This record gives sequence, structure tokens and C-alpha cells, in this order.
Amino acid sequence: MAGDILQYGELAKYYDLLYSWKDYDREARVITGLIKRYKASPGNSLLDVGCGTGKHIQHLAARFDCVGLDASEEMLEQARSNAKGVKFVRGNMVNFELGKKFDVVLCLFSSIGYVRTYPRLARTLRNFARHLSDGGVVIIEPWFTKSTVKDGYVHVLVQGNDDLKVVRVDITSIRGNLSVLDERIVVAEPSKGMATYKDRMVMGLFEKDEFLRIMRQAGLRATYVKKSLAPGRGLYIGTKPTG
Repeated sequence: MAGDILQYGELAKYYDLLYSWKDYDREARVITGLIKRYKASPGNSLLDVGCGTGKHIQHLAARFDCVGLDASEEMLEQARSNAKGVKFVRGNMVNFELGKKFDVVLCLFSSIGYVRTYPRLARTLRNFARHLSDGGVVIIEPWFTKSTVKDGYVHVLVQGNDDLKVVRVDITSIRGNLSVLDERIVVAEPSKGMATYKDRMVMGLFEKDEFLRIMRQAGLRATYVKKSLAPGRGLYIGTKPTG
């Protein structure tokens, strides 16, 4: 699971540098607009599942009463530094239990892919719905589907400056309903030299119609919108009926 991946554990301190290209402020504005459109509950409590280093919450905390949840304690340490005063808790998205309901449940940056299988996806979506207030909204940013992922795709990402550079190279393979990203990460600092790490990300490939069906089985009114945070991914939106 996600908590076993080096870049979410031992290398979490480099995570924000590696993804410094990401416009969290713009994404938070898109999410806020969707919440305004779909949410019917009166409150403003928000749970960010798979919150990572808390960068979305950093931009949402002024509008919402936020809680962040992630499987990695190392990522949560970074989150507590990025979004001071926000409550962050460790938990697995499949079976966490917070003992309260929220007006908004988010699961962004394709974190949902880490549940890997359809049965675990069903348990996760039921858990989201269970933590959602009547009239509340859940917004999920998906990973790729089998029809959109590219077998053998090679990607190179370089971030940093003269004092610190992080390079990640990955190649994607498809194994049934899973995408496997085998990665090499190089961290280079003039004072420390270079360190090379081997990492692997395994994520589920969930087809759109089946994803929507499972959302509806969880008791949500579900839809897919093309408005996207990452090119071509779209978003799943579920609302919990009132009464």
C-alpha cells in the first residue's frame, strides 16, 4: 500500500520538491467551486483522505474546517508543518474510523488507485459514504483506466536547484487490473553526494462505469465530470441524499 512506498516514507521530506510543479492553489479553487455546486449540507467540515503533505488543505483551510488523513506518518509530519493548526490523523482509507461525519470528503491526486482491487474500492467508498453527512459531497480524483494507461510508458521528472536535485525515472507496466510503476529516484546534494533508491508503485485500474456503479451501491448519487485537476483524468462526484 501507499505507506510502503519510499517517496511517502523515507523520502517524504523530498516529496514537495518533487511535485513543486503542481498548482495546488488552482486545484483548491476548482474543488471549492465543485463543493459549492454539489454540496447541500449546511456545514463546512472537510476530510481530505490521502492528504499527503497537506498541500491541498493548506489552500482549503481558510474556507473549511479541515482534517487530513494519510497512511504515512512521515507524510503527516510534512503536512503538520505545511498546514499548522490543522488536525492530521494516520489511517487507511479502506477502514479508518473517525467517529464523526463530514460535509465534504476529498480523495485527490489519484490516491484512490492505492486500494488496488474492486472489492477494496467498494469497502473504501462505503467508508467514505459512512463518514459523509446527509447532503454532503465526496470528490475523488481517479487514476488511469486500463484503456488510458500506456504499457511501457517511460517518464522522467527532474526538480531542484544547485543545492539539491531530485530525479525520478519510472516505467509503467500493466498486470491485469493493475498498473505497476517501477522507479529509480536519485537525490543529489553537493555536500552529501548522490543516493539512489529503488521504488515501486502498484495502483488499481478502475473503469469508469464500474466505479460509478460501486459509488451508487455505497448509497451515493454518483456522476463523472470532465472538469479535471490533471489532464484527462476527470473527477468522480458523489452526493449523499438528505433524509
